[in-house]
Order: sequence, then structure tokens, then C-alpha cells
Amino acid sequence: MSILLRTEGLGKTFTLHLQGGARIPVLAGVDLAVRAGECVALSGPSGAGKSTLMRCLYGNYGAGAGRIMLAHRGAELELVSAPPREVIEARRQSIGYVSQFLRVIPRVGTRDIVAEPMVARGMTRSDALSRASALLDHLNLPERLHDLPPATFSGGEQQRVNLARGFGPGYPVLLLDEPTASLDAANRAIVIGLIHEAKQAGTAIIGIFHDAEVREAVADRVFTVEPMQDAA
Repeated sequence: MSILLRTEGLGKTFTLHLQGGARIPVLAGVDLAVRAGECVALSGPSGAGKSTLMRCLYGNYGAGAGRIMLAHRGAELELVSAPPREVIEARRQSIGYVSQFLRVIPRVGTRDIVAEPMVARGMTRSDALSRASALLDHLNLPERLHDLPPATFSGGEQQRVNLARGFGPGYPVLLLDEPTASLDAANRAIVIGLIHEAKQAGTAIIGIFHDAEVREAVADRVFTVEPMQDAA
């Protein structure tokens, strides 16, 4: 199986400008490779840098050292040094991210929110809306909510919208940050099924799963993120 995402010597340090420029090293020397159809679970104590690593992989945080190589349009794109427009294009086509919280878009209906990244990947609007409805139904979100903006939804409902938006486009690489944190047992089982379907389709998945049952059900291996020392 081909490697779809890999890091070489990845490092990240935060500088606290309001505290005399104190430097907080979070990641150093991270070497990770994820293959098509594989799910790698990040492990490590709270504060070790698991979410920071995920945000670096998606480009929300700029890495301070090393490289991130993403399979994109038949080649490898180095995300650390890539121009912003190339990172944005990679997010449209090659890498998705399901964060813990939904970024609510005012006055836009749920079905449209879920369909938008599918259209961006080239699906017709009609097909995207149809797939959005099917995913929302599968995730047990009542049909009466499909055309309502999700700002007033419960945390679990918003998480299901976020999951539908992340799984809908069929990204080659998918990052999952606590995808079942707000879900009951029945919906956790559905998400486990979605992850298995994505793996069978060849998606490379990196996830943070604090729920041990979910982690054991979906992960092919565990990658430990080691905590660093405090401020240098």
C-alpha cells in the first residue's frame, strides 16, 4: 500500500510573546507515515501534543522544523513550505479534518454545510445534497433538522453534522480529532462503521480516540506522541 501522508523530523514550538518570549517546545523529531487503508491512532498523555500534531498536519499550525509530505494530485506536496493557496487546494482535494467542534456557518442549512466540501471536490450539487441527506440519516440526525442551521443543535447533533461533512467527500487522507466524544453508544457504532468503510476505500486515517473501545475497533496501530519538557 502506498504512503499517503508522512512526516520527517517534524517539530513545533510555541512562543509566548506576552510572557517575555518564553518558548514552549511541544513536538520534536516526529517521524510518522500512514498508508492507504490504514488507521493510525495517536496516543499519549493529555498535553503531549496530539492535537498540535493534527493541526500541523492540516496546516492550522505552522511547523517549526521538519517536513510534511502529502500525496496530492499524483505527486507529493510538502505542506510546511507550500504557499497558502496550495495548502487550501490540498484541503479541498486530498486531506479532510474532523475537529471536535463544528464551525457553525450562520444562516446556512445543515444539508448545505455537509454538501459544500463534496461540491468543492467536483461532485454535482444535486448528488452532493443527496449524499449529504443520506449521511445525515445514517448518523440519526432527524430529517426535520436537515435544512436548519446547526447553531442551536446539541453538541452531539453538531458533531454528527461535522462527521457527515468530513466523511462525505471521500478524501484520500482524513484526520479525526475525538470523533465520538459527544456521541451515545449507537452513534459511536455508526462512526466505527464509517471509519471501516473509509479504510476499505483506501483512505489513510490519523485519529485521536480517547474512547478505548473505539480505538481498538478501528486502529491498525498506535503512534505514541511523547510529552516534551516545559519552557526552554
